[in-house]
Amino acid sequence: MKHLAVLAALLTPLPAIANPDPSDWTAVTEEAEGQTVFWNAWGGSTTTNDFIAWVGERVAEDYGVTLEHVKLTDTADAVTRVLAEKQAGEDDDGAIDMIWINGANFAAMKEADLLFGPFAEQLPNWAFVDVEGKTVQTDFTVPVEGYEAPWAMAQVVFIHDTADLAEPLGSMNAILEWSQANPGRFTYPQPPDFLGTTFLKQALVDLLDDPSVLADPATDENYAEVTAPLWAFLEDLTPTLWREGRAYPASGPAQLQLIADGEVDLAISFSPGEATAAIANNQLPPSVRTFVLDKGTIGNASFVAIPYNSGSKEAAMVVANFLMSPEAQVRAQNPEILGYGTVLDMQALSDDDRAAFENLELGIATLSPAELGTVQDEPHPSWMTRIADDWADRYGVAQ
Repeated sequence: MKHLAVLAALLTPLPAIANPDPSDWTAVTEEAEGQTVFWNAWGGSTTTNDFIAWVGERVAEDYGVTLEHVKLTDTADAVTRVLAEKQAGEDDDGAIDMIWINGANFAAMKEADLLFGPFAEQLPNWAFVDVEGKTVQTDFTVPVEGYEAPWAMAQVVFIHDTADLAEPLGSMNAILEWSQANPGRFTYPQPPDFLGTTFLKQALVDLLDDPSVLADPATDENYAEVTAPLWAFLEDLTPTLWREGRAYPASGPAQLQLIADGEVDLAISFSPGEATAAIANNQLPPSVRTFVLDKGTIGNASFVAIPYNSGSKEAAMVVANFLMSPEAQVRAQNPEILGYGTVLDMQALSDDDRAAFENLELGIATLSPAELGTVQDEPHPSWMTRIADDWADRYGVAQ
């Protein structure tokens, strides 16, 4: 009987490992020490990769956390990996501990219960986040509810070389007219690259009389009518593009290289400080400037999320919290580093931390907050999914 009792004990499933409590920060940091965080994040920018490496150095110094940057070309690859692990029953120590995420990928993970949380609003540095003035509690209209932590703000700007395109263009129709008069001097990254799909969204938002319709999900009943202005616009624009729309740059950096090489004069960016940073790094000529459209441009936040099956949830929270720290935020906003917008509320900071932001030289090609003007809301993720697929059917070309 004793042997049967031992066998029964061995066959009894072990209880699930309890998730950490984000509000018990002392316990979180104690457990985090010695853990490794595999952060799956876009790896297409040297400056971004260098910033992530610096974050790794800092969390190692302060918390004994090791940060490994798993470089992605498409965030959807990370989502697919977590979903495959869940389907395989790998619920305790998955390959991914944190993801740079937003939009449709976040919506998909949240809907499929693939995320740990809520955690973000219980992190110590959440106290500094600007919840009133920044879109940090919704993500492409989807409520965040603490399942991802913000770390950067972005807004669409257009980068132009004033040596060839002297004045800003105030609308998508103005861009079309300029491109028709200057064929081959404009392009955008090929969707599904996020900047390419952002260009499509920005075009639709600007072309619609009332873009608020995009806040609701796309349906079979409304999709064709709502997107009709976009396809009419692209029908006229595409033949005027670089290489007549038969090829597209693969990414944002590849698009900027075309400006540096003198092949195009206009590019889209989701970072108001990117042009200044590129000038400082000798990647773009000093004649480059930026502009926004008269009706405003799309803006959003970049977030990090933690998969439900991460084995290093405590360390991932440590990294997420550090990304929201004034130290990390002021470094990210420095145009010589990244030029990203901050998620923080200046009034919530200490005098010294606020002064660090105020003393930043944003740079010659960076628009001030006032010049950035109106921030247009991101459409519901369902619009982008359908538009990207539709674009691929109409205009997609092999890389």
